This record gives sequence, C-alpha cells and structure tokens, in this order.
Amino acid sequence: MVRRRTAAVSIAAAALLLASPALTACGSGPDRTGAAAVVGDQRITVASLQSKVNQVRAAQEASPQSAQLLASSTKLSSQTLTMLVQTAVIERAADDAGVTVSEEEAQQDRAAALEQFGGSEEALNAALLQQFGIAPAEADTYFRTNALLGKLISSLGYQPGSDGGQTALLGILTKTADKLGVTINPRYGTWDKNKASIGDTSDAWVITKTPSSAAPAV
Repeated sequence: MVRRRTAAVSIAAAALLLASPALTACGSGPDRTGAAAVVGDQRITVASLQSKVNQVRAAQEASPQSAQLLASSTKLSSQTLTMLVQTAVIERAADDAGVTVSEEEAQQDRAAALEQFGGSEEALNAALLQQFGIAPAEADTYFRTNALLGKLISSLGYQPGSDGGQTALLGILTKTADKLGVTINPRYGTWDKNKASIGDTSDAWVITKTPSSAAPAV
C-alpha cells in the first residue's frame, strides 16, 4: 500500500545505512581486495558488511520472535549488502540533484512512524527488525534515508508516494547505478540492475513501505 510522505518513504528492503562507515572512498580507483562490493570509487568491505550483519543477528537473537526471525533471514548477508549498495547509489543521486536532509527532517519522519506505534520505541524497533531486518542502532539512519528519498522524489517534480514519483525515482536511481558501476563479490551473488538487488534477495528498491503497526507474528 502506498503511504503518505508523513508515513515515511523507504525502499522496500529498507535498512538503508546512509553515511555508513562500511563505505570507504578510494584514491585513484576502487581496490577490490577484501571488498564485498564496489560502487563507483567506493568499497564496501567484507569486514564492515559482517559487522552490520552481526548487529542484526544479535538483535534477532534477543527478540521474543528469534526463531522465526533467524529462520526467515537465511540470506541476510546478501540482503544487507544489497541495501548498502543501494544506499551508495541513492547518496550519489541525491548529491547530483543537490538534495540534502537535515537532522530535524529525519526526526520528523521518525516521529511520524513512532506515532503509529503509540509512541513505543520498543514496538517500532521490533517492527523494523522483523519487517526490514534493521537493527535498533540503525533506526535513525533508516529514517534519515527515508527523508532523503522523499526529497529526491519531490526534486523530480512528483508527490512522494505517488505512482509517477515511484517510476521516476526508479529511473533516476537505475541510471545512477549504471553510471557508477556496481561490482559484487561472487560469494554474495550477482547484481541484477533491473531489480536493483543481488539476485532475488529483495523486492524492487523504490516501492514505498512503512513499518506495519500490526503485532509481530509469533
């Protein structure tokens, strides 16, 4: 279901880690040694990817739904890497469009989502973890990226959440990914530019979703 802007815009897999230390700029060209992926002149290291995966795993193991969460995330490494690659592309597209997001704007998106959970941080974090594989420590970054995506859609002349906006956003992000070039370490799969993901690890990246306030399944 398409949500209004105040319901928080996100890519389908969500869990986007904007400005993540997993992305490190390289000098004259990307060094693929020890890289899980290379996006343009940026590397996502295997070590940094594993650190992000470990964060999610720890949160899953501590959850009352741990068995279900662990069973449903057998491709967590590839899913997390997909999100990191997508983030690098989104950052570049936003930079090219002159789009920035303030801390206040990011917190407005978080507050709107929190309201849907009756103000419960615990319930919101549980939904982000179960539905999108986002560890609590990355929640603020997630909402910052939501705000960035919403402003990027607006910069293209569309209302965030609209079908036209979704199509336009997918087009600009696909072009940006092609321009940058994406190389994936074969151990994690191959990059599918039509789905903007590694193999079949996620849905199309610009379907707008917000965490459902329904009680987590057990």
